[in-house]
Amino acid sequence: MPLNKQILLVSRPQGEASVDNFRLVQTETPPLADGQVLVQHHYLSLDPYMRGRMNEGKSYAAPQPLNEVMIGGTVGQVVESRHPRYAVGDWVVGMGGWQEYSVVDANQPGVLRKVDVSRIPPSHYLGAVGMPGVTAWYGLVKIIEPKAGQTITVSAAAGAVGSAVGVLAKQRGCRVVGIAGGPDKCAYVRDELGFDDCIDYREHRDLKSLAGALKAACPNGIDGHFENVGGMVLDAVMLRANAFSRVALCGMIAGYDGQPLPMLNPALILINRMRIEGFIVSEHMEVWPEALAELGELVGSGRYRPRESIAHGIASAPEAFLGLLKGRNFGKQLVKLV
Repeated sequence: MPLNKQILLVSRPQGEASVDNFRLVQTETPPLADGQVLVQHHYLSLDPYMRGRMNEGKSYAAPQPLNEVMIGGTVGQVVESRHPRYAVGDWVVGMGGWQEYSVVDANQPGVLRKVDVSRIPPSHYLGAVGMPGVTAWYGLVKIIEPKAGQTITVSAAAGAVGSAVGVLAKQRGCRVVGIAGGPDKCAYVRDELGFDDCIDYREHRDLKSLAGALKAACPNGIDGHFENVGGMVLDAVMLRANAFSRVALCGMIAGYDGQPLPMLNPALILINRMRIEGFIVSEHMEVWPEALAELGELVGSGRYRPRESIAHGIASAPEAFLGLLKGRNFGKQLVKLV
């Protein structure tokens, strides 16, 4: 059995996360029992939700245990199998964690999902045709409920979730305005993803400036907003929100280091009769087949070309993750392991 390099969470962050919260170890992979498969991970997914798991306080998911392999989605190939449904060479997606190999009890429902890599590259099953894509689909379709001609905004628009929100909203005939950090990301959002406009938040250091940019980009106001950031971005969007607008609250990355994120003008929720709904996509497994079918068709046909930022080797995962939290990634952040 192969030696397995793993990244453990060994301490909880005090404020910002750091590489010192993680440790690289090497262990022997145990022999397989009946019903188990050995998966060699080709790609590891890095996602903002992992920062919340590092904390010990109350959240929507249990904290990541200390001195255990850090949680994370993976795509890879079966290299040994003692289960009749899985053969050597099968491509599978699962929650293998920050490690090169995982031993999986394949009798547990939902722990592994076979994927077809003939039309869709395997890495996209961790992004546009995986959890981030379904997150975008659910928030847009089930919460924002867009109608043709409406204006939809999305923060972190160049990221794995935000880019999918925009593409899906354009498919539904909406005007789509992104918010992203830097001219390169904004150009990608406009020119490659087909958003109608994109605002570079780095050019707008205060609420008045950002709200002014949104007013110019959204002359008819905002009917729906997909929020990944929180803080000043959400305050600016609310100043431009129309009556009966809807906000899908997916992430609050501006507050992941523990500082509170007060809302400047919550009275606007009442004045505009807004609906703001937070959601966790793993609680809505019933929509995954429909969402993945649409996303797979968009990617497979070339109508949606997701960007990826790829770090190399399991040892690079902590630095790549910290860079993700700072917005240094461009598109979906992955670690290539093979």
